[in-house]
Amino acid sequence: MSTATRHQTTIEADPTVPTVRIVREFDAPPARVFAAFTDKDLYVRWIGPRSLTTEVGEWDATTGGRYTFASYRGGEPIASFYGSFHEVREAQRIVQTFTWDGMPDCVSLETMTFEDVEGRTRLTGVSVLDSFGARDAMLASGMDTGVNEGYEKLDDLLAEQGSAGQGSAEQGFAEQGSGEQRAASSDRPS
Repeated sequence: MSTATRHQTTIEADPTVPTVRIVREFDAPPARVFAAFTDKDLYVRWIGPRSLTTEVGEWDATTGGRYTFASYRGGEPIASFYGSFHEVREAQRIVQTFTWDGMPDCVSLETMTFEDVEGRTRLTGVSVLDSFGARDAMLASGMDTGVNEGYEKLDDLLAEQGSAGQGSAEQGFAEQGSGEQRAASSDRPS
């Protein structure tokens, strides 16, 4: 049973522009939350709803890098996603594109900021889509379940790392993830 604190996630759709804004606090400093977004071995442990598992195909969480990952339920593929990292600023900000393979013409631009709030992190994510229809379809897809359950899994991961009594964020996560933040996947073509 988890002893992690559960914070409320706010998901807002702007009525004037096709955006979704998600705000959530975590009981860990920005460096640790950022590591969970940039280390592929940590990322797969928390992204998405509890009923899915995730496998990374390609992962280069550096400015100019790219990623691919797929979600599975009971071993069956459910969805796959890809994008490019436009900016990765250590423990502060990630700007990336996000595309679902099922709608390759609908690319969202996402900006995530990691704000220090007295030793905790306030994560703010803003997704800009190309139309209100695309934004509304994303909201109707059940993405709120994936976001809420994923962030609960991230709470658990951060609490697990914190209870391990590790020193720095990198030391603690090195034993639980790959230890290679923003590591390029060996699958990346030369």
